[in-house]
Amino acid sequence: MPQTSETAPADPAVRAPSLHIRELAFAYPDGHQALYGVDLRIEPGERVALLGPNGAGKTTLVLHLNGILSAGHGSVEVGGLAVAKPNLHEIRRRVGIVFQDPDDQLFMPTVGEDVAFGPANFGVQGPELRERVRAALDAVGMAEHADRSPLHLSGGQRRRVALATVLACEPEILVLDEPSSNLDPVARRELAEVLLGLGRTMLMVTHDLPYALQLCPRSVVLDDGVVVADGPTRELLADADLLRRHRLELPFGFTLS
Repeated sequence: MPQTSETAPADPAVRAPSLHIRELAFAYPDGHQALYGVDLRIEPGERVALLGPNGAGKTTLVLHLNGILSAGHGSVEVGGLAVAKPNLHEIRRRVGIVFQDPDDQLFMPTVGEDVAFGPANFGVQGPELRERVRAALDAVGMAEHADRSPLHLSGGQRRRVALATVLACEPEILVLDEPSSNLDPVARRELAEVLLGLGRTMLMVTHDLPYALQLCPRSVVLDDGVVVADGPTRELLADADLLRRHRLELPFGFTLS
């Protein structure tokens, strides 16, 4: 049969990447160039660690994902939707950022009210809102604490409630900022078990290399505003020269088994 110039329609079953960053560059008003042409693609269901020393540009990158910062050059898409001013309401639902300090996210009188706040702000009401709250608290193992004040919870419990506030909005991608910081070993393990059980697309920003290895099959190393490595986490952490060049260090005595 003769070939035609027509192209086949896109397969509707093929999902857009959860996150697609192309040639992202950004300079602050004082002239400091924080990002130099970053490319990053994360597929639905992937768990990816973003590693790098202080000042590498990790926070600047994250602030582009929900439109707090606007690209000087390049583009960011979340689930195929451009991060642009007309789309910011939906983008901020799709990008669920869990901050390092849960007190930045918990401000209502009870746990249940905190978890309900986000989806209610996006227009969810009535039985659907109650179901969102129940499902999110179940997912993090905190359903029995719905009527308690967040102030009366342990640090690990507050971290899980902060995660639930984001899950209730049903985001396309979870962005976790140093999720293991200031957690004791039990709380650290409990949070890891929750995160592994979610089956969600995840970008985890962390200095905690063993936690990255435990949770994220893939890691990206960012330094001086440039992606310097992208590959299987175990392979990157086994590269002593790579870690040394980019001021990353495994804990003393930790071995890759």
